[in-house]
Amino acid sequence: MATFKDMEDSLKNYIIQEQSDAHNVRNINVTKYNNIKIWMDTTKYAEPHFFVRISISEAVFTLGDCNKLNGGLGYEERFVYKWFGRIGIKDKLNELWNSAGKENKEDDDKS
Repeated sequence: MATFKDMEDSLKNYIIQEQSDAHNVRNINVTKYNNIKIWMDTTKYAEPHFFVRISISEAVFTLGDCNKLNGGLGYEERFVYKWFGRIGIKDKLNELWNSAGKENKEDDDKS
């Protein structure tokens, strides 16, 4: 099963690859993507979702079709949409959502 770190690395590598293919190769700030964070909070929204933080920007996207629920990532948002559309990404995020939901349920049962 994929981990959040795996997904963060996948998004980071995808963004760097996409930007290196562009005409602005010299203007890429690769270190900006060292702190990409992806996480889920099953208590925030009823609909399955994931958070993405790049630098100081943060946004929440649905797992169904990657609609943005809240926040914004500026021009990098388009990379998240394209990355989400890659084969296997949605399935891995859904696995993480299901395991996050089980962990929260187990925490509630212990209370």
